[in-house]
Amino acid sequence: MAEREQEATTGGVSLGQYLASIRTARKLTLRQVEEATNKEVSNAYLSQIETGKIKQPSPNILLALSKLYAVEYDNLMKVAGFVAATASGATRSALRSTRADPFAGQNLTAEEEVELLEYLDFIRKRKRQPEQPNDSATGRNVHPKGRAK
Repeated sequence: MAEREQEATTGGVSLGQYLASIRTARKLTLRQVEEATNKEVSNAYLSQIETGKIKQPSPNILLALSKLYAVEYDNLMKVAGFVAATASGATRSALRSTRADPFAGQNLTAEEEVELLEYLDFIRKRKRQPEQPNDSATGRNVHPKGRAK
């Protein structure tokens, strides 16, 4: 079950592959990650995670990486198998991560994700608005100023 949730969250790649793809997308070396996390995550330890030798790093390591990589901590916890997504009381992020993420390979920042969600909301609201009011008696479109067209 946890493997299926992990595959749904990361598009079928392991935690190590997922973290490696984010690190390379951010153009960071293993040593740069070590320095940026004040040696909280050693380059050797991160290398072992990325190669799959360590499959479930500690939550503290995941927290440090989520901050540095600007990805959701909850998502990393799920991918590592610490948290199972549930339908009751689940956050929007948890619900979203249980289905395929069309932008999984894009390694979006939290800010980019928010902007995309706002744009999606804008598009959905625009689709819900009627194009023009309709006169129910005649079936003709009504001009915004009240005149029938």
